Order: sequence, then C-alpha cells, then structure tokens
Amino acid sequence: MASNSSAQPVLEELGRTDCMELLGRGGIGRVAFDDGEGPTVVPVNYAVDGDAVIFRTSVTGRLNRSLLTSVAGGEVRAAFEVDRFDESSHEGWSVLLRGGAHPLTDEEQASVARVDPWPGGDREAWFRLSAREVTGRRLHRP
Repeated sequence: MASNSSAQPVLEELGRTDCMELLGRGGIGRVAFDDGEGPTVVPVNYAVDGDAVIFRTSVTGRLNRSLLTSVAGGEVRAAFEVDRFDESSHEGWSVLLRGGAHPLTDEEQASVARVDPWPGGDREAWFRLSAREVTGRRLHRP
C-alpha cells in the first residue's frame, strides 16, 4: 500500500478520564523507580482503585526494598506505565501515571481492589501508587 497522510495513524493526547478508563481494565503494567543503582522498570499485575494503582510483589524482591520508606505515611516517587498496541495496524495506546507509592497496611489491603499476581510464591508486599499526574496517547486511524 502506498504511503500517504490519510493512511497514517493519528497521535491523540488523552485526558485523565480516558487514561484512567484504559488503566481500569487491569492486567499487567510496569512500575518504574530508582533502585539505588539507577532507573529500573518491573512488570506487575495491577488493579485500579479510585485514582491509584494497586500492585503486589515479593517481600524479598527489589521492588519492595526500593519502595519501602522509613517515614510513617511517606511515599516514594514512582511511575506506572501500561500500553496496548497492535503491530499489524500500528494502532494502540499508552498511559503513564506518576505519583507516590507506599506500602499498604493490613487494614488498607482489606479495603482496596483485589490483585491476583500471575507468578506463584509469596507476593505479600502490597503497594498503592497514587496518581498525581496521568498522561496518555492513542494512535489510531482517522
């Protein structure tokens, strides 16, 4: 097929409501954080709970160690990204959430959206990443 401007996908900026709706489908996303050695990205299963993302990880894992804070009520700066693309049509979307992450108490765990991690083993470190900034883009045919 010959390339022309009408056949090319259009890049559209998404508002917060559209971004949160796309995130609300749940599944797998990526948490980005500084692990003390530099930027790191780890895939996690997640669920949306209001204006936040809930995810679980291993108590002994890098993600848990990096997002723990010794300050009561404190948060660690982190980002969360989800995308879905169809390589054959060159269409899809991407959403980026930036905010603060904190471990959930037992009481908080009981009242948030349920997350069922795919990997087996201990995934008892629960986190909430609050959405302070949400941006997204969609690539689609006009």
